[in-house]
Amino acid sequence: MASSICALSPSVPSHLTKTTLPLFQGSKCEMSRRTFAVKGIVASGVSVSSSTLTAEALPSSNGFERLPYKAEGYNYWTWRGHKIHYVVQGEGSPIVLIHGFGASAFHWRYNIPELAKKHRVYAIDLLGFGWSDKALIDYDAMVWRDQVVDFVTEIVKEPAVLVGNSLGGFTALVAAIGLPELVNGVALLNSAGQFGDEKRESKTSEETALQKFVLKPLKEVFQRVVLGFLFWQAKQPARIVSVLKSVYINSSNVDDYLVESITRPAQDPNAGEVYYRLMTRFMMNQSKYTLNAVLSELSCPLLLLWGDLDPWVGPGKANRIKEFYPKTTLVNLQAGHCPHDEIPELVNKALLDWLTTLTPEVTLQTV
Repeated sequence: MASSICALSPSVPSHLTKTTLPLFQGSKCEMSRRTFAVKGIVASGVSVSSSTLTAEALPSSNGFERLPYKAEGYNYWTWRGHKIHYVVQGEGSPIVLIHGFGASAFHWRYNIPELAKKHRVYAIDLLGFGWSDKALIDYDAMVWRDQVVDFVTEIVKEPAVLVGNSLGGFTALVAAIGLPELVNGVALLNSAGQFGDEKRESKTSEETALQKFVLKPLKEVFQRVVLGFLFWQAKQPARIVSVLKSVYINSSNVDDYLVESITRPAQDPNAGEVYYRLMTRFMMNQSKYTLNAVLSELSCPLLLLWGDLDPWVGPGKANRIKEFYPKTTLVNLQAGHCPHDEIPELVNKALLDWLTTLTPEVTLQTV
């Protein structure tokens, strides 16, 4: 979805002219940075516009059972002093669903009811997104890793399978290596993460007085002006729909429910500042977290449910992950960046089929 659409404008300073969140590097389709930036703002859910959706649940136009939309959210858990939203349904071996950049638990609207027929399903809102608190912190991939690790430990309380889309996929991976005894498997849907260049040496230089006291403050002011303008541009509901349709090959599920689930969290007074911090701090410090390093520490089975028509993260990345990590099962899907919401029936079936292959291992671990 627009869940992990994130890039920066070419009109910002040089260190902001490259998308460094590991989502899209190596993609065969790179948009202009300005277009990408505007889409990133919409996708991040920091628009303050609101839709007219007020009903708690709307009938699904595609005929699939759908999680009822609740403006007040479902369940809340306090983590490090912050309110974290999550959904839980069903009984059985647990699954934890982790959304992408700018989305929420409601992005799993067509997956939760079906998966809950055989499993206990949790869907969590990452800190800074969805119905969780818009905390004014320095965001880092490890913040979300710690959140998921603690969620599994304190709320789920038993071995689970982690399922993530885009940024949520990378979060699932790093959480799995941080808590191997409580993760039986990981499923990725068009995951974030980039393979590092082992030949590239990091170059560091001492910050001069001119850089620290003159150039850096000016750069930050300029960033706020540019990002503020792009943020303002992206407030229009029509823009949100346009972004969603650009990453949904079949846009029939781009509806009021989906748009509302993106725009409502943005009404939080801290949403704009969270967006600024994500764009200027989190996005610019991700190259140190590579798929090479993470996959080399992973030990559980891995499933890739990959939308091959994704305009940003094509099938090449899935093939490379499978080649790098032998314990991988790859399912190619004719869908865009968010196959779980675009073609939920196929994703649900493929995930449930794969989960049955984990049953013997899960049984042994939980006896």
